[in-house]
Parts: sequence; C-alpha cells; structure tokens
Amino acid sequence: MKKSTGKMSSKGQLIIPAELRREYELQSGAPVRFERRKEGILVRPLTESVIDKLHGILEGKNLSDKIESDLDRDIR
Repeated sequence: MKKSTGKMSSKGQLIIPAELRREYELQSGAPVRFERRKEGILVRPLTESVIDKLHGILEGKNLSDKIESDLDRDIR
C-alpha cells in the first residue's frame, strides 16, 4: 500500500493529498469520520456506500416517540 503525507493547518484542518482526493472522489465539504485506534487516528471518508450501509440502522427503535417524550419532559 502506497503511503501519502498531508499537513495540518494552524486551524487544525487536514490537507489530504490530491491523489487521494481524486481516488476517493472527495470534494470540498465531503464528510469524514475520525476513529481513535491504538496505532493512531484513522480518517475515513463517509462515502455514499457507507451512508447506504447506515441507512435504516435505527429503524424500529421508536426514537421519534422518545424524542417527543423527552421534549415534553423538558418543557414541564
């Protein structure tokens, strides 16, 4: 696996090398996930396929009912 090097700006923004942006089709504003690993930080692009895999994961959890009851409780 070929390794690439990027930089971090003074604002903490990561600069991803152009070849990786092209390979993973990353555009400005593309969402990424940061994961803590024993060996360091893993940065993963949240591509359509990742989003598709997560779609519906909370289905059937009745979260809308829970959110409404939590809001009602907080208002009282």
